[in-house]
Amino acid sequence: MSNATVGKHPCPECGGDLQWNAAKQSLVCPYCGTVVPWTPAQAADPGTAVVEHDLETALRNPEVNRDWGEQRREVQCQSCHAISVFVDGKVAQRCDFCGSPSIIAHESQKDAITPQSLLPFKISDGQVRDLIRAWYGSRWFAPDKLKRAALTDTLHGIYLPYWTFDAHVEASWTADAGHYYYETESYRDQQGNMRTRQVQRVRWVPAAGQLAHFFDDRLVAGTAGVAPGLLAAVEPFPTTTDLKPYSPEFVRGWTVERYQVDLRRASEINRADLDNRVRALCSNEVPGDTQRNLQVDARYHGRTFKHVLMPVWLVSYTYGSRRFQIIANGYTGKIAGKHPYSWVKIFFAVLAAMIATAIIVGVIYYFSESQ
Repeated sequence: MSNATVGKHPCPECGGDLQWNAAKQSLVCPYCGTVVPWTPAQAADPGTAVVEHDLETALRNPEVNRDWGEQRREVQCQSCHAISVFVDGKVAQRCDFCGSPSIIAHESQKDAITPQSLLPFKISDGQVRDLIRAWYGSRWFAPDKLKRAALTDTLHGIYLPYWTFDAHVEASWTADAGHYYYETESYRDQQGNMRTRQVQRVRWVPAAGQLAHFFDDRLVAGTAGVAPGLLAAVEPFPTTTDLKPYSPEFVRGWTVERYQVDLRRASEINRADLDNRVRALCSNEVPGDTQRNLQVDARYHGRTFKHVLMPVWLVSYTYGSRRFQIIANGYTGKIAGKHPYSWVKIFFAVLAAMIATAIIVGVIYYFSESQ
């Protein structure tokens, strides 16, 4: 991507570089405060659109769609190994992902595939601070110190790298379809009397079928700085409807993580995910009540991809000797995280439960004896 493609939109008042402001949902000049509403007409190319790239072509020609094309600086954390990218902005003194001060300059790699679309931040820092405080307040067994502080002073807005994949699939499947039926069976009970009962049987018959399906924007995270389980908990991101073509105004002043799951590895992760989902779809097509020996032959075509940036708010902190993260979807506000537990609270909760159980047992015993 060239500088001409991404474009730059200077402040109309002082000429400074505009930055995206989530609270105002507009471009704002960090120098004079001028607010400039973002419109599609501000794109460098009027016909710019979010483009899907052919996966096979990209894997055969790895030089295509690389180099961000604008001034940027990269640093790598020596603790969690995340690589942070800063576009025309200041470089942090600590890692935004784990809080470690052990960050060193990282040589900008020309081989990095350019992010060509993103979701701009929709949830502001003020909104997410309130959401995190409420989230902490609902954690009954979290230490009171965390509930009071909420640790929102360590809040960072970060664009995480993602890959999206589309694919058409045509699959053939075969299986044994099981149909339940019942037979009457005679047996003797413990007293030696003859009884009858209904016994479930299975009638197995061969089954086969065809499946056609389209997968749209299946996500694969490219981050090394955020735990996969936390990301899965705050997804989805509305990539099929709300993506914007990449423009530096959206990321200027924010931290961008450089992907460390490259396109080839991401495509392999996506293929395994598709195989599992196709198998589940074929399984749903098998008639009857149960099934066995499902065999699926899937043929994929038209596989495409995008490299996109997704907005998250991240809190990273240390409690005792352990590190914890809380993340919020920067577009929907959905929160997930880990927190320490107060063993004092847990002890008294268990003690209270034991006392309550003893009281209930005592009451039951009292009434049973009085009758």
